[in-house]
Amino acid sequence: MVAIGSNGGMWGWNLPPRGRKRKPFGSNSKSFNSAEGAGRGLYCFPLKQAVTAGALALTGDTIAQIRDRWRGKRSSVKGPNDEDVILGTFSIHDWLRALRMTSYGFLFYGPGSYAWYHYLDHCLPGLTVKNITLKVLLNQIVLGPCVIAVVFAWNNLWQGKLSELPKKYQRDALPTLFNGFRFWIPVSMLNFWVVPLQARVAFMSMGSIFWNFYLSSTMSK
Repeated sequence: MVAIGSNGGMWGWNLPPRGRKRKPFGSNSKSFNSAEGAGRGLYCFPLKQAVTAGALALTGDTIAQIRDRWRGKRSSVKGPNDEDVILGTFSIHDWLRALRMTSYGFLFYGPGSYAWYHYLDHCLPGLTVKNITLKVLLNQIVLGPCVIAVVFAWNNLWQGKLSELPKKYQRDALPTLFNGFRFWIPVSMLNFWVVPLQARVAFMSMGSIFWNFYLSSTMSK
């Protein structure tokens, strides 16, 4: 019988044996270059994943803004012409709000989730039911709260409302997290089971179009 906690134990964590020096995280990844002959690892910023996440965050925010203005114009203008509604919808756009969401995706979500998925694959290799279940669980209880905490703080920082951040957390953090469970658990299962490692940030970012639509609507309240 394997003792719990001995080199990962029954949980299946792929931890190195005691007494052996652990290789630097990500040393075998394409996005982490080893400085040969120098004896140290060289980190490379995952630009492709960052650009992808930023672009899809912008897409989600744009959809949210268009939806909000469309609803407003349809309800406020009596018998509007559809062409007038469309022109009015695209004529006024909150570019600062769009930049907030884009910079969040580029600076935080893209690089952070890329490193996170590499770490999960490093600790829980293999497509077993146990490993995938643990990955999905950790994704929801670790990555989910971190994403919500960062995007709320980033939004309030840009708006100069850091003093209101505790109230924002208190009012919106738990509802956002629980709504995220309903959306992200099936998406995460598909992501870990089917999607290759190098495409996971892009796949989750595609799902994030819908999630960013929800987040952007929540941020604008």
